[in-house]
Amino acid sequence: MERARPIVEAFAEDMLGGLRRRDQRAKGELYLRGLLLDGRRKSMRPMADRLAVDHQCLQQFITSSTWDHRDVRRRLTRWAVGALDPVALVVDDSGFPKDGPTSPGVARMYSCKLGRVGNCQIGVSAHAVTDEMSAALNWRLFLPPSWDDTALGDPGQIAVARARRAQAAIPDDQRHQEKWRLALDMIDELRGWGMPARPVVADATYGDVTAFRRGLTERGVPYVVAVTPTATAQAADTAPAAYPDSGRPAPATAHPDLPRDLRTLVMASSWPDGRFVPWRAGTQLGPVEVTGTGLRRSRFLALRIRTSTPEQGPPECWLLAEWPPGTPEPSDYWLSTLPADAELRELVHLARIRSRIVHDYRELRDALGLDHFEGRSWTGWHRHVTLVSVAQAIRTRLRASQ
Repeated sequence: MERARPIVEAFAEDMLGGLRRRDQRAKGELYLRGLLLDGRRKSMRPMADRLAVDHQCLQQFITSSTWDHRDVRRRLTRWAVGALDPVALVVDDSGFPKDGPTSPGVARMYSCKLGRVGNCQIGVSAHAVTDEMSAALNWRLFLPPSWDDTALGDPGQIAVARARRAQAAIPDDQRHQEKWRLALDMIDELRGWGMPARPVVADATYGDVTAFRRGLTERGVPYVVAVTPTATAQAADTAPAAYPDSGRPAPATAHPDLPRDLRTLVMASSWPDGRFVPWRAGTQLGPVEVTGTGLRRSRFLALRIRTSTPEQGPPECWLLAEWPPGTPEPSDYWLSTLPADAELRELVHLARIRSRIVHDYRELRDALGLDHFEGRSWTGWHRHVTLVSVAQAIRTRLRASQ
C-alpha cells in the first residue's frame, strides 16, 4: 500500500475534488484506504482498527457529513470514459444479505448471491466494460412495495412503511420502481455525465421487459439483451398479408404467420448456417470449448426477426442463439438492435461480455467489502457503494500501471 500511496492519493484527490471541505476530502481518502487494505471485513470498526483511527470519524463522514455522492460518480464516469474507452454498458443487480428488518429496502427477495429467496437488499448497478477492464459507475437501491407507503392500502402497513422510511431517512421522492426503470434512470444520468451511447447489455431480468427494450430504442441506445425462449416473434422476411379483394397491404402488424416462440424459430432455422465463434471476456459456464489460447468457443446463429409490441408495428432486430455442440437444443438467446450489417462475431462479443462483471462483483464483494456496510441509512448505503466503486477503479488504475 505504501508504494501505491501516491497513486491512491492522486486518484482520491481527483474523485473527491468536489467535496467542499478539506476534512471531508481527508476522511474520504481515509475511507478509501480502509477499503483497499487487506482484511476480511470492510465495515467501519474493522477498517478503523486497521487504520488506527476512531471509527466514529468514518461513521460521521458516511452517514451525516454534507457531500453529494453523485458528484463522485460523475467524476468516476468521466475517468472511465477516458481511461477505459468502454465498449458496452452492462446493467445488472445484486443482493446484499441482511439480518434485520431496518436496513433501507430490505425484504425477502431472491438473491443471486444467496441462490435463493432471503432477507436482503437489491442494488441495481451499471458497469462500463471492456474485454480486460470494467468499472461500476452508478447504483440504485431497489425499494420493494413494502417500503413505499403510497403503494400500500392497509393502514397498518402504511404506518409501518412510513416509520421505516423515516428511520432510514429515505427521501420522499424515492419510491418503489421496477428495476428496469431504475436501470433506464441510471443510463440517462450516465449519459448526462458524458457516457457515450455504448450498447447496453443485460440479462433476461431486463431483456424480457418490452418496455425496457423500447426505452433504450427511444433513447437511441442499441442493446444486446438476454431473453427467455418463450418470447414470441416472426421471421423478418415474413411479408404482410393483403386485404381480401382489395390488393391493399394490411397494417404493419398484420402477418400471415402467427408469431412463434424464439426456441421454435431457431430450431426451425438452418443450423448448418451457424458458426463456431470464439470470445475472450469473463467466465462462461456450460458445455463450451476452450481453445489452446484460452478463448471460449461455441456455436451461434443470428437471425433477423420482428418482435411485436402493443404500441407499434413489429420492429426488426437480431435474434442471437447459442447451441453448444452435444446439447439437444440452444442454451441461450439474445435480442439485439445492432445494425442489420453487424457481424456475428460482434453480436457474440457483446452478448458474452456481460460475464466480465462476474469479476467486478467478485472484486467488489470479496476484496472491497461491497456488502459489508452495516449502516441503516439511505444516504450511507449510496455513499458506501460509491466509494467502493472508486476503490475498484483505483485497483484497476494500479493494475494498468504495473
